[in-house]
Amino acid sequence: MRSAVSPLTLLEPKTLATALKLMSTRGPLTPIAGCTDVYVSLNFGTLRDTRFIDISRLGPLQKIREEGDLLSIGAAASYSAIIHSRLVRRRLPMLVAAAREIGGVQIQNRGTLGGNIGNGSPAGDSLPVLAAADAMVVLQNAETQRRVPLTQFYTGYRATVRRPDELIVAVEIPPVEGQQWFRKVGTRAAQAISKIVMAGVRSAAPRLAFGSVAATVVRVPRTEAALASGGSIEEAQRVLAGEINPIDDVRSTAEYRRHVALNLLARFWSDTAGSR
Repeated sequence: MRSAVSPLTLLEPKTLATALKLMSTRGPLTPIAGCTDVYVSLNFGTLRDTRFIDISRLGPLQKIREEGDLLSIGAAASYSAIIHSRLVRRRLPMLVAAAREIGGVQIQNRGTLGGNIGNGSPAGDSLPVLAAADAMVVLQNAETQRRVPLTQFYTGYRATVRRPDELIVAVEIPPVEGQQWFRKVGTRAAQAISKIVMAGVRSAAPRLAFGSVAATVVRVPRTEAALASGGSIEEAQRVLAGEINPIDDVRSTAEYRRHVALNLLARFWSDTAGSR
């Protein structure tokens, strides 16, 4: 590894209450669970954080359950747990589809939903799913708990509204009415960062979300409205072309991302025809 580990501090609380207390009294601390991103930064010598708190063993953060009509997924739930959860497969199959394409089995066993959210990469495969599902991010500190819509959680590239004393403890998803759809476009189907990723829900009020077309994951309300009003898919594609703002980078070009986004929109509408 290119980074020295001796200057790093790791706290390992045994309970959620202790973890929240440490976040307020011993911070700033960087929460870690699967470490699939941290280890990459450590290996490349780009790791800037030095003080960490391990939340991977905290039972309440691993639970996947129903709370009333909400689907609650703990922040430390692994992608493998999501893939094998009958509850998630029944209520949010597009999240299962996304989880299957996040790395290989090893990454799926270690990586967590909360880590994907907290990392804040606009290429995060689970984020368009959560955005299209109107998910709420549950944040908690030692005294209070609050909920933030996933679409309002990010303030910029890898920047969030999470406060230094807060942990992401869960994600809550209301019932999703309509046919769900997910596609990832990358160098490979898995074990590759997405060049563009899309999730959609086909209903009377379609919901669409894209990753890798802006600094954060985005919903496209004007495109959604164009489809809801009964406009043609060509009209919706013209709206989408002006609603997203992809960039050129080492993985792809803005022109390619815009072209693929328009194709994915058409594919979504075709695949879900008859389900409205």
